[in-house]
Amino acid sequence: MNTFFPADLAGKVAVVTGGSGVLCSEMARALAQAGAKVAILNRTLEKGQLVADSIGENAIAIAADVLDQAALERAREQITQKWGRVSILINGAGGNNPMATTDDEQHDPTAQVAKDFFHLDPEGIRRVFDLNFQGTLLPTMVFAREMMGMPGANIINISSMASYQPMTKVMAYAAAKAAINNFTSWLATYFAKSGIRVNAIAPGFFATEQNRTLLFNPDGSPTARTGKILAATPMGRFGEPKELIGALMFLASEQAAAFVTGIVVPVDGGFMAYSGV
Repeated sequence: MNTFFPADLAGKVAVVTGGSGVLCSEMARALAQAGAKVAILNRTLEKGQLVADSIGENAIAIAADVLDQAALERAREQITQKWGRVSILINGAGGNNPMATTDDEQHDPTAQVAKDFFHLDPEGIRRVFDLNFQGTLLPTMVFAREMMGMPGANIINISSMASYQPMTKVMAYAAAKAAINNFTSWLATYFAKSGIRVNAIAPGFFATEQNRTLLFNPDGSPTARTGKILAATPMGRFGEPKELIGALMFLASEQAAAFVTGIVVPVDGGFMAYSGV
């Protein structure tokens, strides 16, 4: 008996930041299929427009950097004028930066490594923290102000498996995503009596454009890192973007999750459940 999906988002207005990415574009399409009108916010308008075009009349693309509060406020006004107030916010913008990634997994004083921990670029680390944390904070500040009191208002942040147990090489990304989990709990408490639920999804390992060079060699063969990931994932494979949609729709649905706030849902093929032995 399917009573929650997909009709319960009919008439809702949703914003998806980073909406042209592999995972968030799938989320944008799913929200639209569930009846929501979807605004895809992306730094590059052309990329967002491709996703909006794939959805049709219930989607628009807007160029807005999640680190530019004024641009976000202009986007909010544009969305409100077209469709009315936003009630669903997906904070999907995020990612890593090569300047904040070590070449080695563990420090070996005898090894000749171009970029170990001591040679990370502080600017690169700042960019990763800004994109992931500030890039969630600022859209929430801009859109949540108008969401209070809206029926079914909710915010869904995008976390990562690295938030629970930091992955080697990507120190800054892991720390920034851990901050997202903490921020999700804080926001859920803060907005609980204002009618806004706040939750997060922590994807396991999905092959995207951002992590492709870590997962695959130039010839398309899997890297040693991919071997480690799949060995630590009981299902033994990467996730498919569509496999995030069940968690998304559950959290977005007021019928299904009216009393659910402050949680982070892992969608990870069992990665968190496996001890390694």
